[in-house]
Amino acid sequence: MSPFTGSAARTSDWRHLRCEITDGVATVTLARPEKLNALTFGAYADLRDLLAELSRERSVRVLVLAGAGRGFCSGGDVDEIIGATLAMDTAQLLDFNRMTGQVVRAVRECPFPVIAAVHGVAAGAGAVLALAADFRVADPTARFSFLFTRVGLSGGDMGAAYLLPRVVGLGHATRLLMLGEPVRAAEAERIGLISHLADEGGADGAARTLARRLAEGPALAHAQTKALLTAELDMPLSAAVELDAATQALLMTGEDYKEFHAAFTEKRPPKWQGR
Repeated sequence: MSPFTGSAARTSDWRHLRCEITDGVATVTLARPEKLNALTFGAYADLRDLLAELSRERSVRVLVLAGAGRGFCSGGDVDEIIGATLAMDTAQLLDFNRMTGQVVRAVRECPFPVIAAVHGVAAGAGAVLALAADFRVADPTARFSFLFTRVGLSGGDMGAAYLLPRVVGLGHATRLLMLGEPVRAAEAERIGLISHLADEGGADGAARTLARRLAEGPALAHAQTKALLTAELDMPLSAAVELDAATQALLMTGEDYKEFHAAFTEKRPPKWQGR
C-alpha cells in the first residue's frame, strides 16, 4: 500500500479494538470479551481502516492480532449482524460482504507479517481472520470452526474457499468448509492450519516472541517475501521466476543487502534498516 496520505492524521482511538505499537510491533486486540469478541459492522470497518493506516506506518514491522478474554473471535455477532442483514436489500448486502472481504485483503496485502495469536474459539469470520494471517500461533484450547454452512450460507466466505485449500489442501478444506465442524488445536497443527502450537495460555507470549524476531529482521525482505507468496499463488512458474528475479534485483540495490555483506565481513550481527 502507498505511504502517501491525505491531510487526515492517523487515528489514535478505535472504538471496537485496541492498538498498541512498541518497537515496531503493532498489537491489535479485538476487545469485546463479554461477547467472545464477536464482530460488528463497526469492528469490520475499524479493522479495514486500521490495517490501511498501519500499512502506511513505516515504523510498523509486524502485527499481532489477538483476542481479549476467553477466546480469539466467535465470528459475526448474531444479533447485531445476522439480525440486521435480514432487513437489507441486495445492494446493502453486497456492500457488507465486500467490506468483510476487504478486511481479509488488507491482512494479506499489508506490507508486514501478521501473526494471529489464537486461544479458545476462532469461529466463522474469526477463523477466516486467523486463516488470512501469515502465522497462526495457538495454544491447546484453540478450536477453529468455519461455520458458514451452518447458518445456511456458502462456506466460501471472505476468501475462505481461496485461502484454506492453499493452507491445508483441498480435501481438508472441503471437509472444514462443508461440515463446519470444529477443529481442535492438535488436529489443526497436524493438517497445517497452525504454524506453532504453544503451551496452554502461552499463545500471546509465543506470538510476541515471534513478533520480536520478525521485527528485528530485514523488514523490506519480509514485505517482499509476503507479497510474492500472495502474488504467485496463481502464477505459472515462468511468470513467478521472472517476478522473483525482478524483486531480487531490486533488493540487491538496497541498504540491507550491503549491510549483510559488511556484517559478514566484520564478523558481527547485521543492523537491519528495512531499506
